[in-house]
Amino acid sequence: MSGSEGVTGSSGTAWSDRFEQGLHPVIERFNASIEFDIALLQQDLDGSVAHARMLGRCGLISKAESTQLIDGLEAVRREATAGDFKPGLEAEDVHFAVERRLIELLGPLGKKLHTGRSRNDQVGTDLRLWLRQHIDGIDVLLRRFQRALFRHAEAHLDTLIPGYTHLQRAQPLSLAHHLLAYVEMAERDRMRLVDVRHRVNLCPLGAAALAGTPLPIDRRQTAADLGFEGIYANSLDAVSDRDFTVEFSAAASLVMAHLSRLAEEVIFWASEEFAFIRLTDRCATGSSLMPQKKNPDVPELVRGKTGRVFGHLQGLLTMIKGLPLAYNKDFQEDKEALFDVVSTTEACLEAMAILFEEGLSFRPERLNTAVASDFSNATDVADYLVSREVPFREAYQLVGRLVKTCLQEGILLRDLPLPRWQELHPAFDDDIFAAIAPRQVVAARCSEGGTGFDQVRSQLQRWQPVLMSSQ
Repeated sequence: MSGSEGVTGSSGTAWSDRFEQGLHPVIERFNASIEFDIALLQQDLDGSVAHARMLGRCGLISKAESTQLIDGLEAVRREATAGDFKPGLEAEDVHFAVERRLIELLGPLGKKLHTGRSRNDQVGTDLRLWLRQHIDGIDVLLRRFQRALFRHAEAHLDTLIPGYTHLQRAQPLSLAHHLLAYVEMAERDRMRLVDVRHRVNLCPLGAAALAGTPLPIDRRQTAADLGFEGIYANSLDAVSDRDFTVEFSAAASLVMAHLSRLAEEVIFWASEEFAFIRLTDRCATGSSLMPQKKNPDVPELVRGKTGRVFGHLQGLLTMIKGLPLAYNKDFQEDKEALFDVVSTTEACLEAMAILFEEGLSFRPERLNTAVASDFSNATDVADYLVSREVPFREAYQLVGRLVKTCLQEGILLRDLPLPRWQELHPAFDDDIFAAIAPRQVVAARCSEGGTGFDQVRSQLQRWQPVLMSSQ
């Protein structure tokens, strides 16, 4: 082999005899995907076993040959499990690596495995099998995350927390209500992934390079053997569809967005200014300089890693936007992006679940004090007047002036004596003080889905069998 040839110029080349020279070594490395698509090895073996079984059943190879091919593929699997299957750059990709090893094990028979398929439909099948498995794993992690939140919610139905809009104090809430909002977000994430999984779970195998094959294969048999719900109806679409990578990455981006929103709140809550939670040593780090520090590294990393997932989504969209039918080498770029989306999402979900399982504790005394020291009960003063037939907009303006007066005097609404209330409007009576007490303010929000204790208790009862029976 001359210095300009790459290793694919050897007798083990994947290409036809049309090629007289191997790839330039730099181009060979540039072209190869074996360093990362080896992650698809188990799925490639699964797909090849199903394909070999179908070839035997359809009479394209003998039953004995089919059995030998399957035995050979399982031998490769055993080698991989033992750490003895280590294809190098000359293999180019995981598909050729397996086929090449099979030929080494079985001789000419190994060359029959590729009958009726192309690497184009093969890689699409492998990738769908791999992603399907990881979607199922992410669903398990989402359930774990939900349960971790739910346990805190169960313990803190009666704990109050300031509710915010525009990051300004708005109205007090049950802490359980606040946490259950994230349980609901995670449930939508699960529903989206279930929906994506249906479209991932279509089999392209048998579409061959782009146009199908004249050989009498049985695509539906291999699809069924591999657990697919159906097959692609159009061979061009089968080998060129990467919508599922984009769709999954979009769903994962929303998972990460929800984790990041909660992470931001945890970071606030852990600060001295809020002090709503305590971080345990299990999920926090210190400073190399300042010995008093306990840093919320887990939520900060989750917040930072969210951008990686968003970026891969944009990259995948950009990759497919100008591709003509059918397969293009650009599709090699889907794997590293998709692999990182999956691993990042899985890692962040697990870390946030652990954070809420054992990494933090809420401080009810601090939270309850916080809601008693602001004007988040102002709306309830307006509601009080409305219940006494004062038009809301008039009540709204009256309470606005009252809050302004209290701010000028450095007092809270609860500190205002009854005569001052009655000077503002004769509808006020001494029951105003009970009406604006934080616990009553929360309890009064009794509309369906509201933060009233009875409503939140009902939501806890709804979620309890769903989450805790699925452990």
